[in-house]
Amino acid sequence: MYDEQFDEEYDDETEFYAIRPNKSQIKRDIETIADFVKDLIKLSTLQLNQLELEDSLHKAIMIAATTTKGAQKRQIKYVVGLFRKIDITPIQEKLARMQSKSAHAVREHHIVERWRDHLISGNDDVLTQLLDEYPDIDRQQIRQLIRSAKKETLESLPPKSARLLYQYLKKIITQETEE
Repeated sequence: MYDEQFDEEYDDETEFYAIRPNKSQIKRDIETIADFVKDLIKLSTLQLNQLELEDSLHKAIMIAATTTKGAQKRQIKYVVGLFRKIDITPIQEKLARMQSKSAHAVREHHIVERWRDHLISGNDDVLTQLLDEYPDIDRQQIRQLIRSAKKETLESLPPKSARLLYQYLKKIITQETEE
C-alpha cells in the first residue's frame, strides 16, 4: 500500500544520511580500554580474582600477562575486543577502589614507620606527642617496646622489639583511622 502522506512529508529534495560512529572517538575508546587492560595485566592473580571477571576475560588476561611482548600485544587486542562488548565501568570502579585501598595502606605504613623511627631515635617529647594524639595507647607497653628497641639498636642486635613496636603502633593507628 502506497502512503501519499509519506510523499508529502519527504519530497524529492530531502536527503537521508546514514549515521555512523565517529572513527576518532572509537579509536580513543579503544585506546582507553587498552590502557585499562594493561593495568589489569600488571595485577597479581589474587587481585585479578577480586575483580570477579567472566571466565573468558579472566583467562585471556592471565594469558596476556604470561606471554612474550609480541604475543602480548596481540592478546591485548583480543582482550580489548572482549571488553568492547561489555560495560567496563563496574570493573573500572572495583579496580579504582582496590588501588585506593592500596594507596591508603602505603600511606598508613609510612606514618607508622615514621612514628616508630622517631620514637626509637627521639626523646620523651615524641612519646608525649604520640600519647596526646593516640590516647588509647598502653603507656607501660609502649615505653617497654621503645626501651628494648633502643637497646637493640645500640647493641646491633636483630630488630625484634622494633618490629613489635611497629606492629603495636600499626594496630593503634589503624583503629584510630577506622573510627
